[in-house]
Amino acid sequence: MAASGAVVGGGGRGGRLGYLSLALGVSLLKCLLIPAYYSTDFEVHRNWLAITHSLPVSQWYYEATSEWTLDYPPFFAWFEYALSHIAKVFDPEMLNIQNLNYASPKTVLFQRFSVIFTDVLFIYAVYECCKCIEGKKAGKELTEKPAFILSILLLWNFGLLIVDHIHFQYNGFLFGLMLLSIARLFQKRHLEGALLFAILLHFKHIYLYVAPAYGIYLLRSYCFTANKPDGSVRWSSFSFLRLIALSFIVCFVSALSLGPFIALNQLPQIISRLFPFKRGLCHAYWAPNFWALYNALDKMLSIIGIDDKWFGSAIPTCSPALCDSISNPHLYCDSHVGPRGFLRCLIVCALSSFMFGWHVHEKAILLVILPMSLLSVGKPQDAAIYLLLTTTGHYSLFPLLFTAPEFPIKVLLMLLFTVYSFSSLKTLFRKEKLLNWMETIYLIGLGPLEICCELVFPFTPWKLKYPFIPLFLTSVYCAAGITYAWFRLSISLLPGPAVGKAKLQ
Repeated sequence: MAASGAVVGGGGRGGRLGYLSLALGVSLLKCLLIPAYYSTDFEVHRNWLAITHSLPVSQWYYEATSEWTLDYPPFFAWFEYALSHIAKVFDPEMLNIQNLNYASPKTVLFQRFSVIFTDVLFIYAVYECCKCIEGKKAGKELTEKPAFILSILLLWNFGLLIVDHIHFQYNGFLFGLMLLSIARLFQKRHLEGALLFAILLHFKHIYLYVAPAYGIYLLRSYCFTANKPDGSVRWSSFSFLRLIALSFIVCFVSALSLGPFIALNQLPQIISRLFPFKRGLCHAYWAPNFWALYNALDKMLSIIGIDDKWFGSAIPTCSPALCDSISNPHLYCDSHVGPRGFLRCLIVCALSSFMFGWHVHEKAILLVILPMSLLSVGKPQDAAIYLLLTTTGHYSLFPLLFTAPEFPIKVLLMLLFTVYSFSSLKTLFRKEKLLNWMETIYLIGLGPLEICCELVFPFTPWKLKYPFIPLFLTSVYCAAGITYAWFRLSISLLPGPAVGKAKLQ
């Protein structure tokens, strides 16, 4: 691994100060966003504060005064419980279960600052990931430049800024746990990486998407102590003691999280809250994935009169079991190529689950974009896929911020982040052409799409009769780009020559 001092902006203390300056700058920006619009997720988390503070543990997963019931794993419930003891100092009324949609100024300040403060873990995790960057040569410039770019791509990520600090969620510290676990695996601290990921799963179960990559990589790289020259495992080197150590970590964390609820015979109730399959295949706002294209095709076929009398639609519907089978990419997880291969498999797991999963939310694209940032500074092919994913995926989040005051904010922030992403990666791979003409035209097309959806459509007579058209166009257009990126990323798993200026060890 590269020397710890050579991280961002210079070696040793200067590098750390430069990194802290970047972190402080984005934290100040988050403070400026405090008065911005917030979504129903703000009330969701206020309600969870009230539930965990006011009720005994035995009632947490049964309480249903609000429609926003507790549906995250137990560690997140305990996280809300811990926050609630600080919240009561700000405004005890926010902890009253009956105070639905309560949002006093002190409540807003507390909830906003709680997200900003817990992002400290994300800041530390990004720092650790930057330490895993090394240059092709020993020169300072090659070592520091990719790490500096990576730090900005992660710390100033547009999607994370608007989802957490405008829309309102706590993704920052959760992604901090994931990035820190990835960094520990790159540093060959396998047990620590496994522990962090196990804890993460019991904070938010969406990270089950990438569990296959973790499981197979840990078995291959940690439980097998030697590999053959072709990368395959030596069965004689399998260590049962190491397998027991990994199993103990998983069982211990699971027992700590679920144990109290198993003792209360509430495990089925928790599972029903965590996996509400009755919600339907697609979220109200279609995530830009395969099902958006599938549904669009169904609508078009229905319009021209093609309607299947057995299925009630032009094309067959899908079940949760089928979604799980086609989105579970175990075959991708051949991670004998080392930590970088593990990271690539993790990203494909996340993107495949986003593409084909049941009731996927549009915000889940961040589970792909953030780890993809680590690959983007290593190879030009990965940088190209990253630019496609991050531009299209971030634009697909625009409908989350639909109020007029946030329009210039989201446009300006995305433009700044996108321009930096393109310019910095183009500078890093100056001898490579990152995007072809077709990809370039597709991304340019996001501009006219935004003008039509935000500036033209509201003044047309179709607004009242067809209010869903902007969401429909955004989901389908972005789904085409993300599907294309998924194909390119899947193909990148095939063996090929390593190319690039920087790599993750």
